[in-house]
Amino acid sequence: FEDEHLLVINKPAGIAVHGGSGLSLGVIEAFRKTRQDLHYLELVHRLDKDTSGCLLLAKKRSTLRAIQALLEAREVKKTYWALLTKPWEGKKKIIIDAPLEKNTLKSGERVVAVTKEGKPSETEFTLLENYSQACWVEACPKTGRTHQIRVHSVHMGHVIVGDEKYGSLAGDIEGMDNQQNRLYLHARAIQFTLNGVKQHFQADLDSRFASTLKHLRARSLLNNE
Repeated sequence: FEDEHLLVINKPAGIAVHGGSGLSLGVIEAFRKTRQDLHYLELVHRLDKDTSGCLLLAKKRSTLRAIQALLEAREVKKTYWALLTKPWEGKKKIIIDAPLEKNTLKSGERVVAVTKEGKPSETEFTLLENYSQACWVEACPKTGRTHQIRVHSVHMGHVIVGDEKYGSLAGDIEGMDNQQNRLYLHARAIQFTLNGVKQHFQADLDSRFASTLKHLRARSLLNNE
């Protein structure tokens, strides 16, 4: 999607939103090089390198400021889809309210943990589909902490498939092709009201994520027969 205010893309997994930390080129640098017709282009928000999905770029400084003000006021709804290890149990909807603290290891790596001293953090998880070895969920973070969905998933006893930082490999699910290694976290949608107009953007799953769900669905049906 593109209009005079915004450029919205479906970012592939594995591509950083901006260069730095050893990466020469990220999404924003690539667009600035290829879209030299645009006088102004800035990231409205960030996605982790390994997260795919909906990413907003502002084409005007006024648009950037307006949406960032909405983000600070928690008036932007972000929806993520995630594939978690282990089948879902209990209520189909659960709210995880667990404070998160960011730490930096000696290696320079950033890690986030649930601690009493952490910043208030809340995520609503809803089951979309349950499988024999995993579950597909929707996650709506009420706050915007670093790695929030990843750490809150661990807090409730699951791990996002492919999340090596917080304890999982795609191979942990029997029958999943190790070549499919990636973080199974996708920014599905973002919505807000800007200048009195409701904005709602969605990003489809990439073929790898979609085929993995299809594989798990078929496997679960076989196991239930």
